Amino acid sequence: MIFRQATEADLPAIVTLLADDPLGAGRENPAMPPDRRYVAAFAAIAADPNQLLAVAEADGAVVGTLQLTFLPGLSRLGMWRGQIEAVRIAERARNAGAGQAMFEWAIEACRARGCGLVQLTTDISRPDAHRFYERLGFKASHAGYKLAL
Repeated sequence: MIFRQATEADLPAIVTLLADDPLGAGRENPAMPPDRRYVAAFAAIAADPNQLLAVAEADGAVVGTLQLTFLPGLSRLGMWRGQIEAVRIAERARNAGAGQAMFEWAIEACRARGCGLVQLTTDISRPDAHRFYERLGFKASHAGYKLAL
């Protein structure tokens, strides 16, 4: 398995992964070609040096994705943070170590960028994901809130 920065050619596979999920099924649009809003978002992510949209590839096919955001901050003596979002592993690649390998790669990418911690959010309806993150060493240390606009 290789991990790399996503290209625009990966966009259909990434959208498919985002939609192939109980939560994503209700909020994503897997129609092809990808909705223009995905194309615009990809362009914005690709242009931002503090964003890294990544894919995991096995046997020439995209089997995973995540987005890393590198966040500068004044707190903790100006420490940078890595934020991991939109994590998806194709069903055929689950329970075979792909997710753990992808997280290890992402954590190392954060370390290489000088981040002092890595954080993520996860939906409260995903207990399997919670156990996975805890197994990787993440701690449920904060409560999160969202406001839909």
